Amino acid sequence: MSTQTPQITSPSRVPASASPTGDGIVVGAGPVQVDAFIDFLCPFCKQFEEKSGQLLDELVADKAISLVHHPMGFLDGLSTTRYSSRASAASGCASDGGHFMEYLHALFANQPPEGGPGLSDDELVELGRGAGLGEGSFAECVRQGVYLDWSFYVTAVAAQRGVGGTPTVAIQGVPVPANPRTILTAVRAALARAGG
Repeated sequence: MSTQTPQITSPSRVPASASPTGDGIVVGAGPVQVDAFIDFLCPFCKQFEEKSGQLLDELVADKAISLVHHPMGFLDGLSTTRYSSRASAASGCASDGGHFMEYLHALFANQPPEGGPGLSDDELVELGRGAGLGEGSFAECVRQGVYLDWSFYVTAVAAQRGVGGTPTVAIQGVPVPANPRTILTAVRAALARAGG
């Protein structure tokens, strides 16, 4: 008898620009899908963003890729306030406000250390101001935890897909090492297969 996959509860709502499956935020509209599974508390994710972010931005601008970020609450146990899930939820609020990537950069630039409380909701709201998000609906979205259940969903779906750590990168569904050289090589190969 096969083992049953646990039922994943769909979130009450998903952010603007969510992927068709609702478990990521899509930036760009290129033919090659690049999935980046990240955690805003993960130091290696910050390094990944620093090393690969510019390349990914360029590939999006060149209309080569659709970049799907999956902000997970993977490291909730390494903060005293479930910071990973709260930061993930706040990034959903930022997507509603049309500034997901700016907010992603701000979260990594201001990454708190593992083991502490992380940033407070007020600090998450303040970062949003610097990323071009107004105080009103964004602040309310963060403080009310509107996308906390979405963050749990993103994390559960990633685990179901076999993601066991962050950052994890997949090109057209195939995992690749999370560095610019292998990402670019895989994207070029996928474009060639697509005739692009």
